[in-house]
Amino acid sequence: MCGIVGYIGQLDAKEILLKGLEKLEYRGYDSAGIAVTTNDGIQVFKEVGRIANLRQVVDASVETTAGIGHTRWATHGVPNYSNAHPHQSASGRFTLVHNGVIENYHLLQEELLQGVEMKSDTDTEVIVQLVEHFSNEGLETEEAFRKTLSVVKGSYALGLLDAEQPEVIFVAKNKSPLLVGVGDTFNVIASDAMAMLQVTDQYVELHDKEIVLVTSDSIQIKTLDGTTVERAPYTAELDMSDIEKGTYPHYMLKEMDEQPTVIRKIISAYTEDGELTIDPSIAQALSDADRLYIIAAGTSYHAGLVGKQYFEKIAKIPVEVHISSEFGYNMPLLSEKPLFIFISQSGETADSRQVLVKIKEMGHPSLTITNVPGSTLSREADHTLLLHAGPEIAVASTKAYVAQVAVLAITAYLEAKAKGLAVDFDLKAELAVAANAIQSVIDEKDAIKNVTDTALATTRNAFFIGRGIDYCVSMEGALKLKEISYIQAEGFAGGELKHGTIALIEDGTPVFALVSQKSVSLNIRGNVKEVVARGANPIILSMEGMEEAGDALVLPAVHELLTPLVTVVPLQLISYYAALYRGCDVDQPRNLAKSVTVE
Repeated sequence: MCGIVGYIGQLDAKEILLKGLEKLEYRGYDSAGIAVTTNDGIQVFKEVGRIANLRQVVDASVETTAGIGHTRWATHGVPNYSNAHPHQSASGRFTLVHNGVIENYHLLQEELLQGVEMKSDTDTEVIVQLVEHFSNEGLETEEAFRKTLSVVKGSYALGLLDAEQPEVIFVAKNKSPLLVGVGDTFNVIASDAMAMLQVTDQYVELHDKEIVLVTSDSIQIKTLDGTTVERAPYTAELDMSDIEKGTYPHYMLKEMDEQPTVIRKIISAYTEDGELTIDPSIAQALSDADRLYIIAAGTSYHAGLVGKQYFEKIAKIPVEVHISSEFGYNMPLLSEKPLFIFISQSGETADSRQVLVKIKEMGHPSLTITNVPGSTLSREADHTLLLHAGPEIAVASTKAYVAQVAVLAITAYLEAKAKGLAVDFDLKAELAVAANAIQSVIDEKDAIKNVTDTALATTRNAFFIGRGIDYCVSMEGALKLKEISYIQAEGFAGGELKHGTIALIEDGTPVFALVSQKSVSLNIRGNVKEVVARGANPIILSMEGMEEAGDALVLPAVHELLTPLVTVVPLQLISYYAALYRGCDVDQPRNLAKSVTVE
């Protein structure tokens, strides 16, 4: 979602800020801007659309060594110039960038800012106008900033410039990610370390409700009550080559191709002395629980549905899977000894974090499964399991999903072993087989493209069906298709389609059917016959050993529980080629964001 960068030092700030924003393009945004300090005050440049548009309006002749920048994903107000960040106070003295949502901005505007003419429809502008309001009452900037934060309610990551104190960037956060990067003759701020990896790999974590004064040679962290905090920086373990496309036309294609390597990395990361292993404290937390509650959103939710199958079938632990945005406000009755498992690619998902905050207050243990070490969900949960997938830049998740499924399988498998349950397969060996199978599917891109061009060239909708664990994957396949090609798609349990939705089947409607589970293979093929009788165009993806003449794709056989690692890959590629065919932006689909940091 929205991204923040800031720089203060000796070099030209404009180019550093622009390059930083370009590294955040993957998050999804609709406008961008920068504000820089000059001898004549603060100068703002902003534009709707891509960073390339912003570059065209930035005055190259402006000399500056400090500034802030922002990419905006619209929450309050339509995407336009007025609503783009940075925002300025009425006098132009203060300039602000903001990630998050201020819940009481209308009330604050009515109570404290009567007579102030607002130039935008955003909640953000209220923050910067409040800083000026309290400054006009006689408070120094730091105190005006602090008082503003004491009255706003909601989530925020903030970077503030004061034209009268150009040597300082004022920073604060609550519920929204923000880091301070450390350099020799400069310091930076960033909502994602990736943005400023160009200048430093040393970062200081910020905690909620902290204020930071950042200068070119110092970082002062304080709590809202003014207490000074000392915190050492950590090294961001990111490789610049991991976040470049290289020779690939799209990040999504690169990340799909990396999936076999990701599985092998996971096997290596979770192997010790030749055996799969996880942290003993995590194993103990699982053993102590009488029920697991998996909390996730979007693609991670679909991975959680697969994880439920693993924990219940392998480890014999009852599991509930919940959409995080619903769970936080409609919590069900809990068991006596629950363990909460949060699944999130970014580790910053706001909907999941609000659940984590609530269950921590209730005293329940938590485990985060994420791709980003040091992320909010990782830092605040009791335990973390890392995905080791490397940076995922494309908005539509591919390799992170496969990594989540693999890590969930390892966790359930090891819990079964710890409980002394009979496990009749070697998961480490079967994961290696799955990695090879994924590679075989990826090597058949031309065949998958042909299937896509035939089935989805002109359709306005599509259906995905499966039974058992294939049903979980069908929902992910449908999500991928609508995310990046904008084809309306739904995933259904095969037997459920006839209970209403079959009314939507018309001549030529594509219906993708997954056949990877022997126990229900005949049932799902029966469901295919039902839709064919209504005119559907069936596209059957079957596993070796269950194939029949006429199947569109036959996938290499893997252990029945690990089929989601393989069956999802052609569905990812089908979505990719459908988006290409329709001229869609594969890596940055409209209206979507990579890291959803607002509720």
